[in-house]
Amino acid sequence: MAELVLLADPTEIRFRPDGTSLAVNFGSIADLKSWLHLAGLNDPDMLTAEYDGTTDDGRPYRQMNAYPTWHGWKVYAFATDYTDTIGPLDASTADRLAALAVA
Repeated sequence: MAELVLLADPTEIRFRPDGTSLAVNFGSIADLKSWLHLAGLNDPDMLTAEYDGTTDDGRPYRQMNAYPTWHGWKVYAFATDYTDTIGPLDASTADRLAALAVA
């Protein structure tokens, strides 16, 4: 597990009930792809999937799943990037929120 944490920055690691597999979530697709590369798991024959979807509230996303075997563990790796183009807050809204946070 130390190698996983040192090579990547997963947001969650769960041991699955079967005792032989891990579910690992990454903060972004770029993070997941980086871990696969650094861990030497970027074999073109490895089962991966990327697809686009929409959350229940209409927010668009792109998700990647990868299913490598790593140090004897079956890994179910996931990452989601939200693809909506919400820009930064306008200055007035940001100022009002900052004042509210201080109050």
